[in-house]
Order: sequence, then structure tokens, then C-alpha cells
Amino acid sequence: MEIEWTEPALNDMEEIRDYISRDSKFYAKRLIDNIFSSIEKLSDFPEIGRYVPEIKDKNIREIFFYPYRIIYRIEDEYVLILSVIHGARDLSKGH
Repeated sequence: MEIEWTEPALNDMEEIRDYISRDSKFYAKRLIDNIFSSIEKLSDFPEIGRYVPEIKDKNIREIFFYPYRIIYRIEDEYVLILSVIHGARDLSKGH
């Protein structure tokens, strides 16, 4: 399956990179590269992630790259990356 990205998910990645870059550009690049590598696994194993507990939709799943939650939706032809958020964020509160 192909991997596609929403604009908000790409913005999430930029914000993560920018935040980590304040302390270390090296570690920011390394973290982003590792997140992308984790996401690439979804092209072969899209159902590897668990269902998102706050969302009652079997096609919306998440994988973790500590401390981040990578939320995606399985479509017929591709996996759509919806968001990359900090694991402490509670989606049920709508923030």
C-alpha cells in the first residue's frame, strides 16, 4: 500500500522537528527519520496498529514511536497519515 499524508500530519512533523531542533538539530533529524521509518512499515502491514480508543472506527488506527502517537486511516488503496501527536495528548477532550 502507498503511504499518503494529510497537511495537518505534515505540520505535526514540522512542529516536532522545530521543537527538538531548539536543543539539537542532530537529534531532531534522527527522531524525524525514525518516525518516517516506523510509518513506512505500514505500507506492508497496515493493520499492525491498534484501534484508537477515543475513536470508534475500525479503520482508524495508531502506532507508537515513543512518545508520539501516529494516527492513520486504512483506505482501499493507501494508508493515510492523519496526525502525529504527543502520547500524553487526550483526543477525547478535542484538543
